[in-house]
Amino acid sequence: MKSKEEGPSCAFCKTPLEKVNLFFESFKKGIFICDTCLIRGSEIVSEQANNKQTSNNNFKLTDKLPKPSELKKSLDEYVIGQDYAKRILSVAVYNHYKRINHLDNGGVELEKSNILLIGPTGTGKTLLAKTLARVLKVPFAIADATTITEAGYVGDDVETVLLALVQNANYDVSAAERGIIYIDEIDKIGRKGDSQSITRDVSGEGVQQAFLKILEGTRAGIPPKGGRKHPEQQLLYLDTKNILFICGGAFDGLEKIIAKRIRTDSLIGFTAKETENIEETTELFKNTTPDDLVQFGFIPELTGRLPMIAPLEDLSEEAMVSILTKPKNALLKQFQYLMKLEKIELVFEDKAIKKIVELAKERKTGARALRSIVEEIMLPVMYKAPDEKNLKKCIITEEVVEKKAEPTLVYSK
Repeated sequence: MKSKEEGPSCAFCKTPLEKVNLFFESFKKGIFICDTCLIRGSEIVSEQANNKQTSNNNFKLTDKLPKPSELKKSLDEYVIGQDYAKRILSVAVYNHYKRINHLDNGGVELEKSNILLIGPTGTGKTLLAKTLARVLKVPFAIADATTITEAGYVGDDVETVLLALVQNANYDVSAAERGIIYIDEIDKIGRKGDSQSITRDVSGEGVQQAFLKILEGTRAGIPPKGGRKHPEQQLLYLDTKNILFICGGAFDGLEKIIAKRIRTDSLIGFTAKETENIEETTELFKNTTPDDLVQFGFIPELTGRLPMIAPLEDLSEEAMVSILTKPKNALLKQFQYLMKLEKIELVFEDKAIKKIVELAKERKTGARALRSIVEEIMLPVMYKAPDEKNLKKCIITEEVVEKKAEPTLVYSK
């Protein structure tokens, strides 16, 4: 402060301005702050912000992380069947987040266990990953491996996968670093055999190589606005060592590789005749080994970074009936709620539900076929229902499903 006896000094530390390197004067004349106090104030503000962010986002094992049995119970509310895969997922996810919370304890280095979901289309691979993220309340992102190409080629690059996670975490990097990424159609980036081709396979082995580092753990630079269109922007840096990667794919043809291996291993001995009659079905996915994945087209390094293999089974007719009626997000419950908003009760007869399942099995696309069939049935009903006066109940019969007949309508007096 200015005085008659002394020269101007810093308003905080009282150091005379003649002894400081740099000082700033406020809008109110006569009040100064030195560079040392300004830097210290900036550090305090940063520390406060970081502490607040950590307290809001820190994932604590004691009060938030469900046990494996509780995780499986939560998955049961949304996904029908697949008990074996659910158990593998629940234990792997529980151990993963337990590892995050105890990185500095015990002196034992715990490695990350990413998960590979193998199963036919429409069996619930994506839904399992989504449900896990919802239960754990962590950021979640879905990526399609078929759209990713090697750097330098037209298409998305591997960093695009991480960018989607950061965006879903509202650009909170610390929260994104504890999130879950689901990479769908991972089987489509397998090598297409050993034959040499004139054209380069830019979405195959090269993409597998690019995935290696982020699956294991690396500090990746991510352009916030998307990389190739804005090369001048400042990068965000994301550490992937605590991000859980769940990869999924149908792996069509893998069952033949497994069956061939089992037959070859059992050529000698009493079990030789038994293994000759092995059916090449998706039930063999439970016997998948890393060598089978390498023969399918994965490089050995990638199989090593996906140690947890969770096979999914084909959906039975009973499972499909349950998918239509039992989960919280059951398809029929959704349409019944939509009709309830119009004050109309929607009823599906048992024979109609069984017929829907039969038609879905013929399409061979799993649970996805159920929605398309129900949508076809409900389209004319939901188009006409809002115009009907005094309509009380709409009944979907077997004839409506099979022969596109008109549903039974019940009116109030």
